[in-house]
Amino acid sequence: MEKHELLKMMDEALLEALFGFCCARTNDSYEAQDLCSDIVYALMKAARSDGEIWNVHAFIWRTARNVYADYCRRRRQDAGRFYEGDAGEILAGLADRQEEEDEGELLAAVYRQISFLTKAYREIMIGFYLDGLSTAELAARHGLSQSAVRQRLFLARKEVRREVNEMKERERKPAALDSMEYQFMGMGDPAWGDPSTVCTRRFSRNIIWLCRGKAMSAAEIAEELNVPTVYVEEELEILAAGENGQYGLLREQSPGKYIINFILLDGKAMEEAQAIYLEQIPNICGVLMDFIEQNREAYLAFPYRNREPEWNLILWQQLDVMAGAFSRQVERILKEQYFADVKEVERPYSVYGYVNQKASCGSFMDGILAENLCGYSKVTAVNIYNRYIRAHFHCNGNLARDPQLQLALRAIGGLEISSLTEREKEHAARAVESGYLYRDGEMLYTRILVHDGKDAGRLFEVSRRLRDGYFDREAKAAAGRDLCRRLIVDNP
Repeated sequence: MEKHELLKMMDEALLEALFGFCCARTNDSYEAQDLCSDIVYALMKAARSDGEIWNVHAFIWRTARNVYADYCRRRRQDAGRFYEGDAGEILAGLADRQEEEDEGELLAAVYRQISFLTKAYREIMIGFYLDGLSTAELAARHGLSQSAVRQRLFLARKEVRREVNEMKERERKPAALDSMEYQFMGMGDPAWGDPSTVCTRRFSRNIIWLCRGKAMSAAEIAEELNVPTVYVEEELEILAAGENGQYGLLREQSPGKYIINFILLDGKAMEEAQAIYLEQIPNICGVLMDFIEQNREAYLAFPYRNREPEWNLILWQQLDVMAGAFSRQVERILKEQYFADVKEVERPYSVYGYVNQKASCGSFMDGILAENLCGYSKVTAVNIYNRYIRAHFHCNGNLARDPQLQLALRAIGGLEISSLTEREKEHAARAVESGYLYRDGEMLYTRILVHDGKDAGRLFEVSRRLRDGYFDREAKAAAGRDLCRRLIVDNP
């Protein structure tokens, strides 16, 4: 392929892989980011040159290794100038090197292995060898006895010597980061602090997965992922603190050992759980069809502001509450019959998740709020979507910057096409295509269902009647399945 097509390869997956490559070869996250930036720059520079690439993946990783080699040469030169050889002589003595071995490469290996030490040992070793502090000074700084400092130095030297001797094998092993996606759901007030917001990188997701079955230390995770311990320690602090410092996806079960702090199901378990509900779909649909037919007039009587509210959109708007009526029945039965003696967690917000987003089914609702827009003091826009129907906007959307939704507001009572500017006509055409508007002659009308704020409390009052025993038989069948209960008790 042509070199300029390299730019198309620069997606999130490649950047994650490059960052993992850098994490495995540097001492902290700042160095890894610098090295990753240098590699990306080299690839973009190559993309601006002429020529063809026969094997794009080989080219990318060859470039990454070449940039890393240049980085190592610069680092050795800087280290030699800064430490004037003293630290090198001391640290190089930690390994039994052969006379013909290159001292600079050995020293780089020693520095790298120091980064795999846990914080307690790493700080003592850096303070003694690189900062030139005495054991007495280190003891005072860290609140330890001198014998404890000497013991840590001895153990750290022993570990580094062992790892350096095995360095060649470890260097060939890349960062063991698997590609996995989580689907997070929450209950409560997310403004209090949704911990899933800090779990966006592949590195974070891998740590969470490792801590799912048992409590693990930073050193154990570093060994498993082949990533320096300093990175793991930083990430553990972030994942344990969460967004607000009070509720994280991990908790410290014992000193230095972290375990998962929420329910996380794997893809297979989630599919099995969903199958329990899917078995009841025919019966649920039968109940809903009868209920909708019996209450058709009540649904149509709601005072929508639309010129002609569409029946299918009215039902779609009610979908989440209808489905919620069944799930609330299941939750009630599980709570009353199977978990009456289990105390609820006392926190404003709780999250659970599962692996493999493709397992997702069901609907989602979210909305955005604006004030003083198109003549209205307050406007709330809500969309309902699932894996088959895309969302038009999300919680961080801005109605003031959405010309299509603004046209939908203006067209509630009808909007003459002749009154629009050429630019507005372009937006109107897109709004018609998106399902926001429809055209009748020379007028545009809003297709999105619209109601007054004062009527919001009545919007779902008909569908809420489904909670009054309509799904008892189906809910008892689902709640009574052993897997449904086991999925809950098997997770911490």
